[in-house]
Amino acid sequence: MTTETQRTVLTGARVVLPTGVVEDGRVTVADGRIVTARPEDEPTHDLTGHWVTPGFVDMHVHGGGGASFSAGTVEEARTVIGTHRAHGTTTMVASTVTGDLADLARQAGTLSELVEDGELAGLHFEGPFISAHRCGAHQPSLLRDPDPADVRKLVDAARGTASMVTLAPELPGGLESVALLRDLGVLAAVGHTDGDYDVVRRAVDAGASVATHLFNAMPPLAHRAPGPVAALLEDERVTVELIDDGTHLHPAALRLAFHRAGADRVAFITDAMGAAGMGDGRYPLGPLEVDVTDGVARLVEGGAIAGSTLTLDRALRRAVTVDGIGVADAVRALAGTPARMLGVDDRVGSVEVGKDADLVVLDDGFRVVGVMRKGRWLREPAAVPTG
Repeated sequence: MTTETQRTVLTGARVVLPTGVVEDGRVTVADGRIVTARPEDEPTHDLTGHWVTPGFVDMHVHGGGGASFSAGTVEEARTVIGTHRAHGTTTMVASTVTGDLADLARQAGTLSELVEDGELAGLHFEGPFISAHRCGAHQPSLLRDPDPADVRKLVDAARGTASMVTLAPELPGGLESVALLRDLGVLAAVGHTDGDYDVVRRAVDAGASVATHLFNAMPPLAHRAPGPVAALLEDERVTVELIDDGTHLHPAALRLAFHRAGADRVAFITDAMGAAGMGDGRYPLGPLEVDVTDGVARLVEGGAIAGSTLTLDRALRRAVTVDGIGVADAVRALAGTPARMLGVDDRVGSVEVGKDADLVVLDDGFRVVGVMRKGRWLREPAAVPTG
C-alpha cells in the first residue's frame, strides 16, 4: 500500500540560500524535508513580498516565556522551547547557569531527555567554572575552579548530550579542562574570564573554539593589553557569539567584531532569560532574581546585566536595519554558523535540498509571520493557499 506524499510549496518570496538571496523563489517541502520537485498542480502559498529563511539556531539560551531551563523540569523547558520557536528559533541548545554540581547534574539528566526526543540540540553548561571577577549574573559563592574531574562529571550527567561548556581558562585546571572537552567532542568556550591575551591564546591552542558572548564578562580591548577580545577575534579557529540587542554591545563594537570575524565565524545568540517573550517584571535566573525594566534584565542585587530578553527574530531585524549587515550574512550568523558549530548542519541551518524543512517566513519589515519545523507549520502565514 502506498501513501500519498503531502507537499507544501512556497512561492514568490525572496529566499535566503547559502549562496545568496533568490528573488521570486520557490521552496517545495515533502515528508518534513526540502525537496527539488516542482509540480505545478499542487497547492502553493504565495508569499510575494516576504522573505523565507532557514529556521534560526540558538546555541546559547537560558529561558523564555516566563520559564527557565535551569528549573530542571520538562514543563518549563517546553515553555522556553515553544516561546522561541514562535519567534523562528527551530533549533536551540539549553543553557544552564551556575549551581552546585549535584543540581546541575540533575538538570542535565532531565534536559537530556528532551535532546534525545529531538526537542533540543544539546546542553550548554555556563558556569560554575568561571571567574569570580567576571561572573556577571552568576552566584559567586557557587563558583569553582574547572577541575577536569568535575567537568567530566557534568558532561557524563548529560548522557552524551552536552554540546558546550563555558569556562575561564586562566583558573587552575582551565587549560586541562579545555583539552578534556576537546577530546570528548564537546565545545570548549572561553567566557566569564579575567584571562589575558596569552592565556586565551593557549586555550585556543588547547582546543577552545567558541567565545561566549564576546566583549561581555571579559576584560575590554586595550591598546597595550589586548586581552581575550583580540585573542578570540583574530584566531580563525574561534567562532564568536554576539548578543545583538542594543544593550550588550554598542553597534560599533558589534560591527567591528562582525566584519573582523565574518559571518562564518559569528553566531548571533540571545543569551535569553525567562523574560524573553514576556513583559517587564521580576524573574528568577538560577538562584538569583532579576528585574526587567524597558526590556533590559538586571540583577536585583548589584544591578549587573543578567542575560537578555532577546529573541533571534529581533536580532535579525536589528542586524539588518541598524547594523547594516546584509541579509544573507545575518542569516548565516543566525542559522548556518551555529548549526555547523553544533554539528547539526547536515540537517538544519540553511535552505538546501535534503535538509529538514525548518523555515521562517518574514514580512518586508523582518517580522515573523510564519514558522515551519520539519515540514509542519507551527505558525502558518496568512497568505491564502492557491492552486
